[in-house]
Amino acid sequence: MRRISRLTRVAVGVASLALAATACGGTSSEGNSGDEGAKDDKGLAIAYDIGGKGDQSFNDAAYAGLQRAQKEFGYKTADIEPTEGETDADKEQRLASLAKQGYNPVIGVGFAYGPAMKAVAEKYPDTTFGIVDSVVEGKNVASLVFAENEASYLAGVAAAKATKTKTVGFVGGVDVPLIHKFEAGYKQGVQDTDPKVKVLSQYLTQTAEEGGFSSPDKGRAAAEGQIEKKADVVYQAAGLSGQGVIEAAAKAKVWAIGVDSDQYKQEALAAYKDHILTSALKDINGAVFALAKSVEDGKPLTGTQTFDLKSDGVGLSDSNPKFAEVPGAADAVAKAKEGIVDGSIKVKTE
Repeated sequence: MRRISRLTRVAVGVASLALAATACGGTSSEGNSGDEGAKDDKGLAIAYDIGGKGDQSFNDAAYAGLQRAQKEFGYKTADIEPTEGETDADKEQRLASLAKQGYNPVIGVGFAYGPAMKAVAEKYPDTTFGIVDSVVEGKNVASLVFAENEASYLAGVAAAKATKTKTVGFVGGVDVPLIHKFEAGYKQGVQDTDPKVKVLSQYLTQTAEEGGFSSPDKGRAAAEGQIEKKADVVYQAAGLSGQGVIEAAAKAKVWAIGVDSDQYKQEALAAYKDHILTSALKDINGAVFALAKSVEDGKPLTGTQTFDLKSDGVGLSDSNPKFAEVPGAADAVAKAKEGIVDGSIKVKTE
């Protein structure tokens, strides 16, 4: 019998049997290793947020953590896609299905799983649940949250150093408190670096159901509008929609700033990578793996775990060699990181 779960923090750094689809229409895949007949040998399962696998960002980072756990622990894993227009009841059924089948831990990727997870966790007290980007109270729930504002501050510093037009942009997927954190940190980083730089901000939708995180066309149109207003650096926190932002920036030969994953390295974005200046990173991969490890170690995680700049839970990528060519950018980012870590810079969340 696999032991139940507690998290050790990790720094910045599934597939042949089909899992029965949930009644709400979700699909899944399952990775295998070892004895297929061992019913207790079921490990990490994740339920994706809007946009699903292939967003080159948020969900893909969670999937990377799942792959890492499957390789490390040699057990069965599962990942399930969301469905368009689904309800909290659909999400609840998805999470319950995974828990009932014996997966442990079960992670909901995104704040939208909050109400469903609270309900399901109470019904399956012997399963460890995790939720990314939201806080859910429960004796068997680990809330994996990140200091997105701190990484975004660094992105703002880089944008202020890179802009030649003194105008930069921010595109948020959905107008919700989580994305406000990205915008707040970014704006502060820009203004602290160069008060003369103007920040244009736009949210794609008011609700996730309207496609703010899953519509590259919306992201493309928003970025094009900001570029027409002379923005020559555009930072996006928009999930799958962010691909449209990056495409628009590349077409206009201006800078895009990626989010969550190092988007310069994403194969699906290779055609645009020369115009991805940097990415504001969240170690979702590491957080997902760490929760899986805690279960494997028999020390269940509970409560809120915050991954911040001090713990390397967030950061800024420098994969694009052109980043080093932006005058003063690397030094300014390093200095800003030092200030955030030592507390001399307080980054806003709103």
